[in-house]
Amino acid sequence: MSELANAAAGRELSYAQAIQEAIAIAMEEDSRVFIMGEDIGVYGGAFQVTGDLVHRFGAERVIDTPIAELGGAGVAVGAALTGMKPIYEFQFSDFATLAMEQIVNQAAKLRFMLGGNVSVPLVMRFPAGSGTGAAAQHSQSLEAWLGHVPGLKVLQPSTPHDAKGMLLAAIDDPDPVMIFEHKILYKMKGLVPEGRYTVPIGKAAVVREGRDLTIVASAIMVHKALTAAEELARDGIDVEVVDLRTIRPMDRETIIASVMKTGRLVCVYEGVKTLGVGAEIAAMIAESEAFDYLDAPIVRLGGAESPIPYNPELEKAVVPQVPDILAAVRSLHKRER
Repeated sequence: MSELANAAAGRELSYAQAIQEAIAIAMEEDSRVFIMGEDIGVYGGAFQVTGDLVHRFGAERVIDTPIAELGGAGVAVGAALTGMKPIYEFQFSDFATLAMEQIVNQAAKLRFMLGGNVSVPLVMRFPAGSGTGAAAQHSQSLEAWLGHVPGLKVLQPSTPHDAKGMLLAAIDDPDPVMIFEHKILYKMKGLVPEGRYTVPIGKAAVVREGRDLTIVASAIMVHKALTAAEELARDGIDVEVVDLRTIRPMDRETIIASVMKTGRLVCVYEGVKTLGVGAEIAAMIAESEAFDYLDAPIVRLGGAESPIPYNPELEKAVVPQVPDILAAVRSLHKRER
């Protein structure tokens, strides 16, 4: 079904439903695909993403694991090496810290260390980000950590459409793919085509055209940027919004072209500002032909130098919000080189 036909049909799914549908499609198509993680079986997952998959595919393919992320990740890596196609769900992205040995030293490096004679067709899914009152150990945005590791692909879909299409592309990929799913997006609804389709890994999307300034964002920050852009338009500031979608490999061409068009850049991301995704984007522009097109300095709008607080008002204060984006854009729009 084309996107136009799908829009006419008005088929909407939530972000969580889109992910579940992608998993079901992959499992129906290929008996090598299975999913594992804590509470993903009868309970349906901490965020109800896996739902009734255990009833549809059985406990041998929808595997509840112990609270032992290092061991679970090791099983997933080993299964991938033997030709299976595991999808490993971390209950919270923060728990990846317990499995970094398997992610960083094994999954990411085995193809290289064994001379290209093996592949690790592994997908890991990470419910990430703040906004649920889950405090410092359950609310982090760690995508930049894994984006630093050669051998991994790192994705951050922002819509139900992309969540389904990028997950199917990840399952098809012969190398390990890490998908960060912002927890606040799970209930968001959007148009999702039926059946199989893929969204290419490594390709950003211009989700709003503009002429005055570029905002590059990912995950939930895309929606905050779009909200800000609509308000800024009423002030006569025409903002272009680029949805990064993939942290690694990053789409240099789309970002550079947008900055050359608008002459101004704001990077908006939830992870801590220092050494974050926005730093890489800023360096990319500084080292590219787009640098000579800048009419003002690049602005990075990232998370504060703080663990995520439990208090809801403090939690909002340490990550960029729409008013922060408005203030940054208005200030930058006034500045000249």
